[in-house]
Amino acid sequence: MTFKAAGKAPSDLAFVPFVSVDNMMKNVAAIGVEAFLSGLADYIEEDFLRWESFDKKPRIPAHAPQGVIELMPTSDGETFGFKYVNGHPGNTRDGLQTVTGFGVLSDLSTGYPVLFTEMTILTALRTAANSALAAKHLAPEGATTMAIIGNGAQSDFQCLAFKSMVGITKIRAYDIDSDASVRLARNLAGSGLDLTIFKTPEEAIEGAEIITTVTADKKYATILTDNMVGPGVHINAIGGDCPGKTELHRDILLRSDIFVEFPDQTRVEGELQQLAADHPVTELWQVYAGKASGRVSDSQITLFDGVGFAVEDFAALRFVRDLLPKTGHHEKLDLLADPDDPRDLYGMVLRAGAAGNGAAA
Repeated sequence: MTFKAAGKAPSDLAFVPFVSVDNMMKNVAAIGVEAFLSGLADYIEEDFLRWESFDKKPRIPAHAPQGVIELMPTSDGETFGFKYVNGHPGNTRDGLQTVTGFGVLSDLSTGYPVLFTEMTILTALRTAANSALAAKHLAPEGATTMAIIGNGAQSDFQCLAFKSMVGITKIRAYDIDSDASVRLARNLAGSGLDLTIFKTPEEAIEGAEIITTVTADKKYATILTDNMVGPGVHINAIGGDCPGKTELHRDILLRSDIFVEFPDQTRVEGELQQLAADHPVTELWQVYAGKASGRVSDSQITLFDGVGFAVEDFAALRFVRDLLPKTGHHEKLDLLADPDDPRDLYGMVLRAGAAGNGAAA
């Protein structure tokens, strides 16, 4: 569904719905976090089921020693969407967010944007929704226990998504910073999740059917060693999401069936960095569409090597756009020039200047 110019007064087109951080939080609160996560997942699955209609390319990065800024564009032929996002792990030392973002959804028939929104909170929500959606197809049936290694800003959303969409009831948490685990436990109090904090990752993953790794440091790390991972588990590896950043020992990958969003991107940014360029993987859209198998045995190790892809953000933008008429939590942003004559942009500037001078007089 797209917004068309026909039937709208030009003045209407000059104003773009804008969702600020404050309004995003109000939109989430209006329907509840878990309903928001489930709604996002539905939209993501819808777009993955029409995967072949999308223009797909790896995201466009600008790297620095401290982190990365990326643009993530895609189009389905009718609507264009993009996200601006950064990843700077050291930001937390200065009281700043590791990841921030904003996004735009536009009508290809006019080129006019139809939504401008914050995507710092929205990215955290869509990442969690996407993880849980993959786990619905890949995790052991009846799984109730998840270990989460890395208890930063993304962890709360991951836990709630797996609770509402997969049926997880127990969380085994570990972070190198114990204060992060305490914060996670405090935030999830009253959520219906039974959360226990552990002093080592080895203790945290014991008995877990699902292991989520979501650490922040930009380095080749080994959060999970090969001997820590037994048969039958599902690994949700979402922390290794840029070149030079991994979380799993290479031998774990060699023992696992690996599922990815877009191979061309994951081979550069995900855990797949560690393997040969032709190492076999399965694309998630094929699993959702019934064209490839997900979990096929109780002993199988399934691994979602998640790095985030533009189609997921496109789906999240669609979801928010469709939610706004129901919640009303947005502003009208005067973003687009709207002269009386489309060819007379300068005349509009002149008239505005004259009006301003008159007011001053």
